[in-house]
Amino acid sequence: MKSNIKIVAIALLVSGCAGGERLDELPAVGAAPPPAAAPADPDAAAGPQGSSRLRPGEERYDRVGYAGYAGPGEGVFALSSVLPQGSHAEVTALDSGRTIFVLIRGPGSGLIDLSAGAARQLGVTGNPPVRVRRVTVTAQDATLLAAGQAAPMRADAPPALLAGLRRRLVDPPRESVAPPPPRPVTRPTPRPAPAVARGLFVQVAALSSAARARVLADELGGIVRPGGGVYRVQLGPYPNHGAAERARADVARRGYGDARIVSIP
Repeated sequence: MKSNIKIVAIALLVSGCAGGERLDELPAVGAAPPPAAAPADPDAAAGPQGSSRLRPGEERYDRVGYAGYAGPGEGVFALSSVLPQGSHAEVTALDSGRTIFVLIRGPGSGLIDLSAGAARQLGVTGNPPVRVRRVTVTAQDATLLAAGQAAPMRADAPPALLAGLRRRLVDPPRESVAPPPPRPVTRPTPRPAPAVARGLFVQVAALSSAARARVLADELGGIVRPGGGVYRVQLGPYPNHGAAERARADVARRGYGDARIVSIP
């Protein structure tokens, strides 16, 4: 009788092994199924916001130099002699570390020419030292810039990075890229300051381009005063400080909030 019981137990053991599964390999009762793989993000290939990772066919661009003025106009945009129209750039003010995105709208005369809106968002005037990087922006930032609106500010550049970038600057201010081939056109020559060039003036801007300074001066009815490698657009002279202040307030309402009164002895 004991032999029969042993034979039955051995048969049951052999039958369980033939099933091909072990108890420790079976899922626990009530266990949740393994999570499904997350779908690929189609925007992931473009990198994070402001990524320097470029799309196929794009060239890397990372330069320092002095920004120019793109002329009056709405929107946060810039002009560039190198970056193609419709691309995007990250611009950092090397004095403060403030960083913004801009849309490249067309060719410029140097490293980069900032619109009035871009200069205000960056907090700069005149010909500030900047770093320019070509970047890939998010679809949301691209839509804002295309609509003439500012994209959210980037994080300020840290002091250690700014120190290294400033060492790459050349002095006096010059573009850090080769200018485009000359065009067969006659460039306007800035008019000299009038004979009465002393007294109180309202200085609207200081530009690196004589042609752009002349256009702005003609638009505002002012003069161009060259000197030190830049061209200063000024209004005046005015007989007293009150008249100069009224002129400054008027030009500020027209979009030139950085205009200031200067005295030419």
